[in-house]
Amino acid sequence: MLVASLLLILVAVVLLVVGLTGGSSVLLAASIAASLLAAVALVVGARQAAAARAAAARVDPGPSDQGRPPAGRAPWDAAEPPAGPDVPVQRVPSTIGADDPGWRQPPGSPAAGADPSADGAGEAATPLDEPPPLPVSPADAALVAELDAEVQVVDGRPRYHLSDCPHLYGRGAEPLPVAEAVRLGFTPCSRCAPDDALLADARLL
Repeated sequence: MLVASLLLILVAVVLLVVGLTGGSSVLLAASIAASLLAAVALVVGARQAAAARAAAARVDPGPSDQGRPPAGRAPWDAAEPPAGPDVPVQRVPSTIGADDPGWRQPPGSPAAGADPSADGAGEAATPLDEPPPLPVSPADAALVAELDAEVQVVDGRPRYHLSDCPHLYGRGAEPLPVAEAVRLGFTPCSRCAPDDALLADARLL
């Protein structure tokens, strides 16, 4: 339409010059008509161009529209939610790099340096069906912590057991060196008394 309006303007100018030169009122009237048509074509072309630009902007928003939340939404809906009050989060120690594949940290393990023979020291939320820990003197606990004998542990339980402990029935037990079990925070079961049996075997050797 813009090209047509330019051509009509050119025709109107030519008719105007010829009409003024020849004194022809018909050519002057034709020049005025061509001018009006050119104006109409110019307005129509401008509106079409504006509509095309608006359609292109809706399809491909510019950089200034990136990240701007849509109308009717709060600014934080388009990004991260606003920060709230600090809430304590329980952090579970990583099991990557443990010596035994598939090994998991027992719940409520004592902090580093705690006496593993203490009655429930450092343990949290012990299951109700879990036997209490076997009372062991610090000297005996230190001897057990140096043994390579194998004990049985249950994932998520704080005790270590002998392989024939009744508490292991129906539970998926995993073998583990007793020194490793003590280091990870397990405590001896009072039902099967693994420390007594392991120390007795060690004294016979």
